[in-house]
Amino acid sequence: MDSSYYTTPLTFVIQTLFGLYIMVVMLRFLLQWARADFYNPLSQFIVKVTTPVLRPLRQFIPGLGGVDFASIVLMWSLKTIELSLVILITNGILNPIGPMLWAIPQLIDLAINVFLFAILIQVIVSWINPGTYNPILGLINSLTDPLMRPARRLIPPISGLDLSPMLVMMGLYLLKMLLLPPLIMLTGSPFR
Repeated sequence: MDSSYYTTPLTFVIQTLFGLYIMVVMLRFLLQWARADFYNPLSQFIVKVTTPVLRPLRQFIPGLGGVDFASIVLMWSLKTIELSLVILITNGILNPIGPMLWAIPQLIDLAINVFLFAILIQVIVSWINPGTYNPILGLINSLTDPLMRPARRLIPPISGLDLSPMLVMMGLYLLKMLLLPPLIMLTGSPFR
């Protein structure tokens, strides 16, 4: 039996568990940034899951100007640990600085993907069941509103059709294309 028989499933488990928690911390950070409804049931879940880890960090890493730096440090640390474990399992050799740098483009990519999927969900729901309210949809609207508002001013609805999500999604994809490749090259990341 070759070594990938065990390393591939172990890598999958590590990436999944770390990825899920990093996603929850990312959502907390982005929802705070967007000033989403704190009393939303999904917001409450996110807060309860992340507070035990963030509370001690906030004693050493305060927020500044409305930016929750403790969440950023937590995401970055968790992504660094995840990448370190994956490299250690697959290669057995670890450069301690590499994963710290490689985590940066990975987290930026995750943040862009959160917005892309949130906008896509908004668009699909508006086609299937327009005008309905759901706590999750309310949170998605709060999250995407800072990006959608300027786009809606630029492109008002035409005959009842809102084209602003297309503009924002194009902008996010362009940001991915223009920002991530130089960051990946600069950090020397083996992860694409």
